[in-house]
Amino acid sequence: MQKQESSSLGEDREDLYELRGAEYIELIKLLKIMRVSESGGQAKLMVEDGIVLRNGEPEFRKRAKLRSGEVIEVFDFKIRIE
Repeated sequence: MQKQESSSLGEDREDLYELRGAEYIELIKLLKIMRVSESGGQAKLMVEDGIVLRNGEPEFRKRAKLRSGEVIEVFDFKIRIE
């Protein structure tokens, strides 16, 4: 589930992703679902290029298991996992 918290020109966009009972979501799946990337291939390249931050640190694992409480940042997107 996606919830947009703020979005205006020149500001970062912060969204919320709810796991809804699931234990985790894989990183590339999250990037596609939240429309940060247009395709799985693009999501993989973003991760490989090191532009995806997980809790403030670069994440290079495409299928990293994201759990509640984590924050993903890509460009001006910030996604909180709940």
